[in-house]
Amino acid sequence: MNILSLKQLDEQLFLRLSGANRWPGLVTACRYLSRTGDGYWYPLVGLMAWCLFPERGTAFLIATLTAFLIERPIYWLLKNGFKRNRPAQANLGIAAVVTPSDKFSLPSGHTAAAFVMATMLSTFFAEIQWLAYGWACLVGYSRVMLRVHFPADVVCGALLGITVATAVISLV
Repeated sequence: MNILSLKQLDEQLFLRLSGANRWPGLVTACRYLSRTGDGYWYPLVGLMAWCLFPERGTAFLIATLTAFLIERPIYWLLKNGFKRNRPAQANLGIAAVVTPSDKFSLPSGHTAAAFVMATMLSTFFAEIQWLAYGWACLVGYSRVMLRVHFPADVVCGALLGITVATAVISLV
């Protein structure tokens, strides 16, 4: 019996998922989804929440800023500690669809940030919980479809984002 390693399983799942991006419309959608996780709009969301819902919005803004101040250095230390090659450097014969902003892949920073935001939004604005987590999952999925992350990178990014956000929420 041939038992596959976690790395091999991750690579096989990556090849199955990323092979579906031969559809031009899906690639375009994934590009846009991925860009929503770049983080440029996160401050705008915080300011909108603060303006529209002064009490909840203030707490949301403070908690979210705190979470990102904790999550970003942890993400950077993990990424530069694991030094896992991105799929394009893993000799799988597949090139990335977009140019990643850094060299290593574990954890996915886009996914970690998206799950920080989704967890914060879900905590302070429970009425949009499914929308927030659905969006965060799609950001992670888009990173695999754009061939810049393995599925395990996305799962680790999601766990990082949820863990940091939950820890900050319990302290605020």
